[in-house]
Order: sequence, then structure tokens, then C-alpha cells
Amino acid sequence: MDLRLHNERPVAQDSLTGEEISSTTIPPSTTNNDTRSPKLTELCSPSKKRTSAKESSTHSGPQTLPALTSFTGRAGLGAYIHAPESFPASRIISYDENFVVANDLFPKSSVHLLLLPRHPEKQLLHPYEALQDIEFLSTIQEEVRKLKLLVAKELQRRFSKFSSKDQEREEAIENALEAGKELDEATLPPGRDWSAEVVAGIHSHPSMSHLHIHILSVDHYNQCMRHRKHYNSFATPFLVGVDEFPMKKEDMKRRFKERFLQQDLVCWRCGRNFGNKFKGLKEHLEEEFEEWKKE
Repeated sequence: MDLRLHNERPVAQDSLTGEEISSTTIPPSTTNNDTRSPKLTELCSPSKKRTSAKESSTHSGPQTLPALTSFTGRAGLGAYIHAPESFPASRIISYDENFVVANDLFPKSSVHLLLLPRHPEKQLLHPYEALQDIEFLSTIQEEVRKLKLLVAKELQRRFSKFSSKDQEREEAIENALEAGKELDEATLPPGRDWSAEVVAGIHSHPSMSHLHIHILSVDHYNQCMRHRKHYNSFATPFLVGVDEFPMKKEDMKRRFKERFLQQDLVCWRCGRNFGNKFKGLKEHLEEEFEEWKKE
């Protein structure tokens, strides 16, 4: 398949800025001296145990990588794959011999994770090629399923107090307990399905060389959302859902050729078209974010 990758991609199809592409390097020390408060309470308490540096040295993934202390430009994500133990828990959520899960350094939603496969034969392939392997794809989809639930829990932790559906459920539970009644799940309001507020996919033109899957909330609200291409890379079919794979070759080529980043800016929630007026969209996204939390 003739897909232009990595440094050969056309600039018009690049979803990241130069700053974002060049900002990831392995810290000089493996000591966790990060003093910042982790942004994700739930996400920094993963079900997978964080692996020690000693244990990590036996992983099949890093053994195949060169002994580098920095990864520059589009190879920046290689730092996470090569030495996840070198990063604080506020950056690397979990890792094992197969995957690294990280908080995106430049998140484009209120919660935005990256899943990084450590498979030595897959990690530098274009996702359209890597995800044609059915066995490999199934492992990716299973990890994505788990991470979508994790992100959903984090959204619930942060925003449940604003949600009318969650508040209705909480009120019903409180009323039942005050009345001395047993809780019957069948009669309780269901509350908000936060898992429906999470998407996962890959970019049709990845800006970074290493295979990575985005798992993020649908709100598109974050201070790092600064450009038209940022928004359209997640709010248009430029983001290809993991559940769309495996794909037919003709579908891949058609998706690859589309210039989604240059499309009009359309609100993900109400459908309002802002043309190329990103400032107007940005202000509108803040308003929509507040309304979205209340659902």
C-alpha cells in the first residue's frame, strides 16, 4: 500500500505543531522527582501494576530498541516505549511488556490517553498496515476497551456532580435509603453512561512515527486545542475508529487521501458551522463543554 508516512507526510495533513512534535525526550534520571499533582486520580491508579526499571529490562519490546537517551522529532513517542520507567506516574499511567499507556502531553480533550504497543515488528508501521493483522488487532481492541472504561470512570469522577442524569440517580438512592427500602437496580434511574462519551482511534496521517492509539473524551475542550487542524484531527473522519478495522484496501486509500484537516470547523455537539473561524469555535466549545457536563 502506497502510504506516505512519518517525515514524508504532506504538511497540510500534519495534525501537530512543530512544538508538539519535538517535545518528548527521556529524562536524564529514572528517579521519580516529579512534584506536580497528577491530573488523573483514577488514571494514575491503574489496574496494571507499574513495572520496575529492573523488570522492564527483560521486556521483549525495549530489547529490540537502540540504547538511546533521547528521541527527537517524530520519533518522540519512542521515549515512552523505550524507558517508561523513566517518566513520572503523571505521564506514564501503566506499562508491561506489550503496551505503554500515557497521558497525552498535549491533550485535546478533558481526558486524553495514548496506547503505545511495544511490538517490535508493529510499532513503526503505519496503523493501516499494523492493524490488518487480526491477532494483533484483537489485542489492541481489548486494551482499548479497558481504557475506554477507565476514561469513563475518570469522567464520572470529575463531572458526575454536574450531570442531571447522575444527580437523579443519586437522589433516588438517597430517598430509598432514607425510607429504609432495599435498593432495586431495576427501578433506579440508570444514571449517565459515561462510556458513551469516549472515543478511540488512530489518525489517518499520524504525525508521530510510533504506532499509537488515541483514547479521549468527546468534549474537545482543553487549553492545548489551539488550531483548526487540532480540532479537525479529532472531530472529523481523520480520526479512524479502532472498531473500523480491519479495513479494505480501497477504503484505506480513500480515507488516506481525504483532506479532513482543511474542512470547515463544525461543532461536534450542535453541528454549528464556523467555517475557518477557530476563535469563534473555541469560545463556543467552552459553552458546549459546560452544557455537556450537565447532561
